[in-house]
Amino acid sequence: MTTYNESVGDVDIIFAGGGTAACVAAGRLAKANPDLKILLIEGGRNNLNDPTVVNPAVYLSHLAPDSTTALFYKARASKDLGGREAIVPAGGILGGGSSINFMMYTRAQGIDFDSWNTPGWAAKDMIPLCNKLETFHPQGPEIDQSMHGHDGPIHISDGGFRGKSESQFMDTVKKLGHKEIVDLQDFDQCGGFSRWQRYVSPDGKRQDAAHRYIHPLLEDGQHPNLHLLLESKVIRVVFDESSPPRAIGVEYKPNSNAQPSISLSKPVHSIVKAKKLVVVTAGALGTPQILERSGVGNPELLKKLDIPVVSDLPGVGENYQDHHLVLYPYKASLEPEETIDGILSGRKDFVKALGEKDPMLGWNAIDVCAKLRPTDFEVASLGSDFQKDWEKDFAPYPSKPLLLCGVVNAFLADPSLVQPGQYFTMGTYSAYPYSRGSIHITDKENVIDGYDFDSGFLNHPSDIKKQLWAYKMTREIARRLPYYKGELELGHPKFKDNSNARLQDASPADDKDIEYSQEDDELILDWIRGNLNTTWHSLGTCAMREQSKGGVVDADLNVYGTQGLKVADLSLVPENVGANTNNTALVVGEKAAVIIGRELGIQV
Repeated sequence: MTTYNESVGDVDIIFAGGGTAACVAAGRLAKANPDLKILLIEGGRNNLNDPTVVNPAVYLSHLAPDSTTALFYKARASKDLGGREAIVPAGGILGGGSSINFMMYTRAQGIDFDSWNTPGWAAKDMIPLCNKLETFHPQGPEIDQSMHGHDGPIHISDGGFRGKSESQFMDTVKKLGHKEIVDLQDFDQCGGFSRWQRYVSPDGKRQDAAHRYIHPLLEDGQHPNLHLLLESKVIRVVFDESSPPRAIGVEYKPNSNAQPSISLSKPVHSIVKAKKLVVVTAGALGTPQILERSGVGNPELLKKLDIPVVSDLPGVGENYQDHHLVLYPYKASLEPEETIDGILSGRKDFVKALGEKDPMLGWNAIDVCAKLRPTDFEVASLGSDFQKDWEKDFAPYPSKPLLLCGVVNAFLADPSLVQPGQYFTMGTYSAYPYSRGSIHITDKENVIDGYDFDSGFLNHPSDIKKQLWAYKMTREIARRLPYYKGELELGHPKFKDNSNARLQDASPADDKDIEYSQEDDELILDWIRGNLNTTWHSLGTCAMREQSKGGVVDADLNVYGTQGLKVADLSLVPENVGANTNNTALVVGEKAAVIIGRELGIQV
């Protein structure tokens, strides 16, 4: 591995942040031109061959409160969340979110790229890049292989392990009138459940961006032009005196969260110069902070913090979006090998399983997912205001899901909270929330927690109505599954004893749907406010749109009002996508590599 030190000197391109998109773009460019000196700066540690990274089944360890591989952003208290402070984790290790996420292979809808309304970023432009990044292994007559890639660095497969309950689940939802869709990732299909693939190779290894784009180059001995600087936090971009100001490097310091606690010395600030380009790639919650500390942002905020204004861009840190998630756990009569509860609880020895090359370690326990739309009757039941929003933003676009749903064969929380056993969890997350938030710095030097974060969750009234529908719909499915053994009380609304909706600890239900009263609905809504949280899909805070409309970057990722400065991560995504966002981050990296390569005369 080529680790950056002062002897390396100036570089050509600096990526300020070592997440998903950065690894893709840096890897592509370094491979395309070995003479191009590239530096990737990451606040977290290396992920190379980390068993908790490469083995899918233990992914939840990265979200534990004591995790050192995630960054935990605390939002301000919100009345829309019952006074709670939402916590939003983001990738805090080389590879970013791709190293710690749930590995769910989910691609945006074609209409999503078109909604960005940006030349060069429409569906027709982006679909070839989505195909370029993947090697798609699933076969079958109902899969249009032309809609997938077959020689890219990211392998898409089921990892060689699937749960036995998958077919029982699909049989159940079809009896309830839901569609089974074979390939829900063809940029158009919507309105059904699908057997899910993952960012996992056929031999059961996670396909994160660092292992697929960066480590092969660092290890082959042929790319001394690619350098890593780990456990270092970028403070700000350094500009020259030209007009408009040109980015010429970055100031950074060792990550204090990664240093020995007994260290008595203060972290030394250093500057590394970039001859050609600085690309800020610190994610939707990190990138706007770097820009603001650099003097790029709202002048009113910058002047209060005594930061000289480099570029007047009030859109920096605004337009924050996520998918809103609620998790509902159920008891299951499944065998131990049909959930990962044994691994999560320690009942199954991880080290022993690793030594035995247990194929179950290649499983993320998510075999079924969905992109769903409500019926006209269900839309009407959610009230006239919601119906107006539906008719404006969803009804005319049949490929837009209102809701995404994932079925996880596990209890997704501290296993000590429940009796040893087998569980499954229905996760419901809204695809295109209307709610918006923001993140802005409160200190020009504090790179750890010097920010004010408003998650914005549920600050639009229609968003909570989506989750009301989601709970009722998924609960009816869960109650009819052959392996259903009742609801876990700690994960559901507390209905009254005399309510038709009261919780059950029983065998699969009959065909009669639960009738909910107005009081029941209010209890569900209160539960949602008290429990809804992030889906780890942060985006939008440095939007790619016209500057007059709050944009921060143009179609070529240039930061308005500067030279030699780009942004390339999910912060640039202006409008949400009907998918888990890892694929969008990957394709942003691919697109960034093409744009930068074109400007430098390099074929990527």
